[in-house]
Amino acid sequence: MKLSSVSVALLILLVLISAFAVIYSQHQSRQLFVQLQTLQKQVDDLDIEWGRLQLEQSSWSSHGRIEKIAGTKLGMSLPQADKVVFIKE
Repeated sequence: MKLSSVSVALLILLVLISAFAVIYSQHQSRQLFVQLQTLQKQVDDLDIEWGRLQLEQSSWSSHGRIEKIAGTKLGMSLPQADKVVFIKE
């Protein structure tokens, strides 16, 4: 059983198409991996920023700081014990 030259040419063409498809899929895979690495770095950077912002928020909202600002900027102070009134239902 001999293959005609057309069959051989067709097989060679199919092999070349298959080879180019493998090359293209490898290239796509590498590009997607680079993109994944970039996005993972962004996630890590955002996690670090989130932690920093949480620390900053906790320092800005500490009770001592709020009490100090209430006293200095707003002129507020804690009432004396005899001025406190408790309301019961």
